[in-house]
Amino acid sequence: MQSELLRESQSRSPREDSLESSQERPRPQRSRTDCPILLSPRLVLRAPHEDDIDALAHLANNANIATMVSRMPHPYTVADAADFVRRTKTGAIGKCVYAITKADNGAFLGCCGIEPHPDGKTAELGYWLGEPHWNKAYATEAAQALTDMAFRTRDIDQIDARCRVMNIASRRVIQKCGFQFQGSGMVDSLALGGMMSVEWYRLDRKTWMSLRSWGGQR
Repeated sequence: MQSELLRESQSRSPREDSLESSQERPRPQRSRTDCPILLSPRLVLRAPHEDDIDALAHLANNANIATMVSRMPHPYTVADAADFVRRTKTGAIGKCVYAITKADNGAFLGCCGIEPHPDGKTAELGYWLGEPHWNKAYATEAAQALTDMAFRTRDIDQIDARCRVMNIASRRVIQKCGFQFQGSGMVDSLALGGMMSVEWYRLDRKTWMSLRSWGGQR
């Protein structure tokens, strides 16, 4: 269950992590009060920290994940994980980036994030989970929590999400969250070293409001 993590840039360095190039112009630091800790029945979404580095590197160093997202290099090293955590702490990534963790024991499962678009009315959702945690509905639970937070705390009209065309599990997560198909296109993939085809989905505020219980979407 992996979706590409946020909008793709056209120029990426080989050592980029799953969200953004370290060569990209730094953005103003975002307060974590803009990105509150999120709780769901089985999960806690919180800021990544140093204790996540080993688990992050272990789970992300997987071609089955890297080839389904656009900006994750493969192999993915401990140094990549440490740099990712450092840049989320300093605000250099400039997004609400979350570690997906289990509520009962704090285990690190993957990452998710929400990125505002320049138009000010659209955001983009992204996520990935380590392969041992697939097929347990964690991705759907995390995506719903993040989507709810975005619509409740931000003045946006819609949220976009993308997945690789062949990623059936991620498409199902997006659809279960109420997103509607908009079209398809091509994006660069670090792990593949070329372009890959993706599908684009959108959830507007009106539709989200009609699905706020989420129960009918599970």
